[in-house]
This record gives sequence, C-alpha cells and structure tokens, in this order.
Amino acid sequence: MSRSAFYDWLERPAKVIREEELNMYRAARQLFKRSRGSLGSRQLCKKLREAGFKVGRYRTRSIMRKLKLVVVQRQAYKVTTKRKHTDSVADNLLGQQFNPKQENLVWAGDVTYLRTNQGWMYLAIVMDLYSRRVIGWSISGRMTVDLVERALQMSINIRQPKAGLMFHSDRGSQYTSGRFNRLLSKHKIIASMSSVGACLDNAVVERFFGSLKNEWLLNIVHLTRETMKLDVEEYIRYYNHERLHTTLGDLTPINYEKLQSQVSSCA
Repeated sequence: MSRSAFYDWLERPAKVIREEELNMYRAARQLFKRSRGSLGSRQLCKKLREAGFKVGRYRTRSIMRKLKLVVVQRQAYKVTTKRKHTDSVADNLLGQQFNPKQENLVWAGDVTYLRTNQGWMYLAIVMDLYSRRVIGWSISGRMTVDLVERALQMSINIRQPKAGLMFHSDRGSQYTSGRFNRLLSKHKIIASMSSVGACLDNAVVERFFGSLKNEWLLNIVHLTRETMKLDVEEYIRYYNHERLHTTLGDLTPINYEKLQSQVSSCA
C-alpha cells in the first residue's frame, strides 16, 4: 500500500453501527456460544427471530461471516449394544412412525457411550416421541440392566403413563433382558424393538445422541466422570428448554407441550 493510500484510509469516517445491529451481533455471539458452536445459519436465524430481531437467513449468514462464527463439522459415532441370543425380542411395532398424536403414547430409548479421562461412561435416555422431550435418563460407568431401568423408572415416576404405552428400543441385551421386560409388564407397557442393524428404526433418539456428541461435547475433554455427568444433564436441559426443533414447528419440546396443552384446554 502506498503512503498516500494509507493516510487516505485513516481520514475516512468510521462506519457507524446502529444500536439495533450491535445488539443483534451480541445476541448472535451469545446464542452461538450457548450452543457450543453448533448453530448453523438456519437455526441461528430462527433463534434471533425468537429473540425479536427482524432478520433473514441471508443476513444471518453475513453476520456469521462478519463475526467469524464457524460451525464445527460433525463426526460419526458407533452403536454400543448387542443382544444376547438367549434373550427374547419384540416385534418392530413402531415401524418408523415417529410422530404420535399425543404425549405418553410412544416412548423411545437407547444407550450410548461417552469418553472421559477416568474411563468410559454410558448414558441411557427415554424420549417421548410426541414432543421429542427427554423425560428420563441415567448415566453410569457400567452398561448394565440397572442403567436402562433407572432411565425408564424416572420417566414413569414423572409421567405416570396409562396402560398401553409403547416403548421402542434396539435389541441390546439390556432391553431384551428378563428384568427389563418384567418392569415393562409391571406398568403394562408394550415393547417394540428395531430390526437388526437398522439404526433408522430409532432415528429420533440416534439424532439426539448425535447432537449431544457432535454439537455439545465435541472438542470438550472431561477429566472426570462427575463433570461429564453434570455436562450431559446441562445439555438435556438445553435440549428440552432452548433447542428449536423443525419437526415441532420451531418450538422447544417444553414449549411444544405447553402449547398443545393450552390448545387442548381451549377445545
């Protein structure tokens, strides 16, 4: 650059940023940071609109470039559970019908693994497919029947479902065990299981695990099992209360349930 060009640049008036635009930049940074760098332009645009800003996706992309908000790429993960051939399995009653008409009609569960510097941890969850809300979970250093039982029992205690509820899972040994099936029978819950090696049969829960690992925990090193447990519980709160779901009309699971409850009470 020539000397004259440099001094010409110095004398140019600085660009004035309107207060509303500055507030939008601040909100974008905060929302992106809260999501641990997982919000793409589509979801960030929705969150900014939810916060009261008038913004489109093209503008959101420009803001992300200006603020250098770059989404980290997802990584693949593997399946954890296998069935003991001596255990019985249930038919796939769900058949990839992931949108029941009301809550407590279909729950789905699964187990995944989490790495810490103290060793592996295992997370079992139960999700109500109606609202995509995680209603029960359990995390432990051992992948046992107790793990999935605690997650289901937590869900039962919270929801108090009526007889005839369907619970869908894979064919892992924890879910095909006699103990777990006795718990289902005790509460008159009908078992449904995915086909062998068909992860799409439980796609909604698999998607939750993918979001947890590749949006929330990616590049985070947990030194202890306790900090991992606390962080997973924080993500479940974020997922239920803050994360927008396209399937739910860009609502969070909690807000979707509240809205449907209000509609039902007015009907």
